[in-house]
Order: sequence, then structure tokens, then C-alpha cells
Amino acid sequence: MMKKLTLGTLAFGLFLAGACQNTNGKNEEAEKLAKEAIEIHDEIMPQISTFNKHDILIDSLLENLSVLKTADVDLDTTETREKFHALKANLESANDKMMVWMKEYAMDSTDVNYQKAEVERISELKTEFEQVKYEAESLLAPFKK
Repeated sequence: MMKKLTLGTLAFGLFLAGACQNTNGKNEEAEKLAKEAIEIHDEIMPQISTFNKHDILIDSLLENLSVLKTADVDLDTTETREKFHALKANLESANDKMMVWMKEYAMDSTDVNYQKAEVERISELKTEFEQVKYEAESLLAPFKK
């Protein structure tokens, strides 16, 4: 009886150890993906302050379109206003999406599929940030001093 109990306990212990090893492999992959997501996040975050500065510059330029028109008589103020408003919306949208991602992201999740989806999500956000950064640099360059 004691021998059966010991063998049963040993078999159960081996089963648990095997189950933990499989989980550890998944945990390691999930941790690796979480690290990748955070690295991408860390690349994007410094742009938030730049985007905020661009937002302030756009507000100033919109308030002073008449002065800009005086300096450049060929300036189409209607088109410029529309471009500034579109850029401002894109800057705010990118910032808002980053804030939502940071609020929703569960870095400690061990679900590999979740972490893969989040790496994809933050990678798409990085692409959006790069596009908005290029758009801002192109549109605002003539107005920076």
C-alpha cells in the first residue's frame, strides 16, 4: 500500500514538473514578446513631447495666418489652415492611441497569442508615428525659425 502511494505521488510529481516545463517555454516566449513590445514603445515615447510641441506650433500658426499671409502673399491660407488642422488631428490621434495602448497593455501576461498581437499593435503604432513625424516635419519646416 505504501509503495503504491509513493509511486503515485512520484508519478504525479513528474506530471506536474513536465507541465511546468511546457509552461516555462511559453512564459519565456511571452516574456520575450513583452520585452519586444516595450522596446518598440520606448522608441516611440520620446516623440510624444515633439508631437506636443508641434501641436503648440500649429495653434500659433493658425492664430497668425494673416501675419503669414503678409509675409508670403502667395500663401493660400485656406489650404494651409486645412493642412494644419489635418496634421493637428493626426498628431493628437497618434498620441491618444499611444496612451490607450499603454493603459490597456498587460506586460505581465503569459498568453503568447496576446503578446504577439500586442507586438503587432505597437508595431503598427510605430509606423503611424513615423508617418505623422514625416508629415509634421514636411509641413512645418518652412515655419520653424
